[in-house]
Amino acid sequence: MDTYMAKDLPFPESPVVPEMVDGSKNIQFRCRQGIACWNACCSNIDISLTPYDILRLKRRLGLASAQFLQQYAVPYELEKDGIAGIKLKPVSGGSACQFMTPEGCSVYEDRPTACRYYPVALLSMRKQDEYTDTHSYALVKEEHCLGHNEPRSLSIDDYRAEQGLTEYDEQGRGWRQLVLKKMSSGPTVGKPSVKSRQLFFMTCYDLDTFRAFVDSGPFNELYDVPPVERQAMMGDTLQAEQALLQFGYRFLRQVLFGEETIPLHKEAAEKRRAQAREKAFAAEREAAEKLAREEDPRDEGFDD
Repeated sequence: MDTYMAKDLPFPESPVVPEMVDGSKNIQFRCRQGIACWNACCSNIDISLTPYDILRLKRRLGLASAQFLQQYAVPYELEKDGIAGIKLKPVSGGSACQFMTPEGCSVYEDRPTACRYYPVALLSMRKQDEYTDTHSYALVKEEHCLGHNEPRSLSIDDYRAEQGLTEYDEQGRGWRQLVLKKMSSGPTVGKPSVKSRQLFFMTCYDLDTFRAFVDSGPFNELYDVPPVERQAMMGDTLQAEQALLQFGYRFLRQVLFGEETIPLHKEAAEKRRAQAREKAFAAEREAAEKLAREEDPRDEGFDD
């Protein structure tokens, strides 16, 4: 029950049929209460969450982002020593979804993207020399799922519309582009620093902390965000949090990849650049002094 990105293309042993198709492809599927496999997929979960999934679920549950992450989520590495993803945490000591009930999903109206897509897999890909991502679909067929035997046929596009995925895909697109760009860039971007990884985690997944960060004095001393834009993303409505999340994607592209779309206050920006130059100069001087000490023969016991 997951979406797939560039390096996650299906393997032969995977339940994903390795045939990529577009949205016009017809599928035969229906999930309904009363079917013999009801709740089977929710009994053994491996569900990755997008930032928008977390936004919707934490609002549904009336929790702050940090509370939701602690109670319902677990981090994992999207790539080794790289940026983090978030998965839905199953019940304690088991593999079932915490939101599963005998009647079905208790948060159905705000269920994650991966749950909405099932049994379709979204395949998002980005070439190294391209900015935008492309996507296609594949069909997931697992032995326990009897929904494929139901007498209903519809296109993937119609199924996506039925499952409310138009909004979810649009809200998650910026995050997918960030992840794909990092993965496709490889060594040209390099291993992200601990600070960069923390910044990515906060911006994408801990939206309440990111809001406080954007509203802080140091942030506003450096970034020149228009008052109208600031006001639109500082509220606690769904629309405001959507705007804040999209702003966060722009912020990360600027910080991680140098794509400047958020203007800087000139004086503060020059001060920061001067500090960065001084820091780099100090590091170079320290490295040179260390090298000189290591090469000094007197340090190796030679006589004058």
